[in-house]
Amino acid sequence: MPTIKNIPVPDIGDFKGVEVIEIMVSPGDSVAAEDSLITLESDKSAMEIPSPDAGVVKEVKLNIGDTVAEGDLILTLELAEASKEQASAATTTAAVEQASPTPIVAPPEAAPPPSQTRKPSLAEPVPKEIKQPPPEPVRIDDSLRKKAHASPSVRRFARELGAALEQVKGSGRKGRIIKQDVQSFVKSQLQKVSSGEVGQGGGFAVPAMPEIDFAQFGEIENKTLSRIQKISGPVLHRSWVTIPHVTQHDETDITEMEAFRNSMKSEAERRGLKLTPLVFLMKAAVAALKEFPEFNASLSSDQTSLIMKKYFHIGFAVDTPGGLVVPVIRDVDQKGLFELSEELIALSSKARESKLSPGEMQGGCFTISSLGGIGGTYFTPIINAPEVAILGVSRSKMQPVYQENGQDGEFVPRLMLPLSLSYDHRVIDGAKAARFCSYLGFILADVRRLLI
Repeated sequence: MPTIKNIPVPDIGDFKGVEVIEIMVSPGDSVAAEDSLITLESDKSAMEIPSPDAGVVKEVKLNIGDTVAEGDLILTLELAEASKEQASAATTTAAVEQASPTPIVAPPEAAPPPSQTRKPSLAEPVPKEIKQPPPEPVRIDDSLRKKAHASPSVRRFARELGAALEQVKGSGRKGRIIKQDVQSFVKSQLQKVSSGEVGQGGGFAVPAMPEIDFAQFGEIENKTLSRIQKISGPVLHRSWVTIPHVTQHDETDITEMEAFRNSMKSEAERRGLKLTPLVFLMKAAVAALKEFPEFNASLSSDQTSLIMKKYFHIGFAVDTPGGLVVPVIRDVDQKGLFELSEELIALSSKARESKLSPGEMQGGCFTISSLGGIGGTYFTPIINAPEVAILGVSRSKMQPVYQENGQDGEFVPRLMLPLSLSYDHRVIDGAKAARFCSYLGFILADVRRLLI
């Protein structure tokens, strides 16, 4: 008899209404284990859901535009012979264990430290893409989103207009929100903007760019933005216009750090790893965050208090074919350089293959954007809200540095690394930012201090 298995949506973090944007299989298709079944799109990323087993698709239970959560049924799968044998072996093992009259009880393991058992904090939901100039929607708790009754098409329409469905009053049956309700809501918000009233997000009434026929000047090509660009563009714009950015530029001597890193290359290669300067920057950043805890914080939603974080999760920007994404390495303070290198390689690879889950891009405390492998001197990175600071790193270069030697002095060649620290001026003032950069340079100049 064929073995039919239900394939549900796996763990996708705390998201409850993730939209299905692509279905890659049809009834009758043969799939191998790890073949992609569907693509889901959250506010921050798109992810492909793989098949846990090999077999033949019997029935697809979802449609494009549906919203799903963990545990929702994707499809039914008739297992292939190999998968049947695995399932049979698992059932037999379970039966033997259940029938054993004297089960062996392993001694209880020591409880891991709280820092390992605590569920990482997740970042606030990212506001949806805004294609019109109404005020930014108010940030709504996920528990309230369930009260907005609307079809997937209406939800998509509201998202395109930047309308918060939780604020829209439905006129349909049993209070269901229809397209006309969304249009009326957006119209009322535009009227508030024109009369001088702005939303709680402090939005700006910016005139739309005029339509220009560029073809009149010469040959053109219309290239659609990537999915990541479409998602991240409104987020970056919101961060830029709502956070008072200031950027502190500095440079630090990493001559000794590079000498130590090069001395560890052979050890890293034996482990199948590449020891990059980024892992040293992560460890140094944690030391600076501990010294200046205001940098490891987020503003409360009402902007009246600071949420001080006791964990150290560091995000790093990855350049992918579709655009920049920011995976997060958790508990950097508890990991060594080789362990960080291993996670860095794994997450970078997943990012370039568009296989990052939402949970792997959430909960960051501080972000590092490194352009050292490309070039440049200094730049102004945009803060990755709700964080309050981001570190930009450019290409290091040998420079003559004057060093005193008794009564005399001399210029000596030193490897200098340019740093660009953008910070939220509502939380951090210029003096603290300068001290943060100075302390970061102090650590990087002699990484042995990380052991103290």
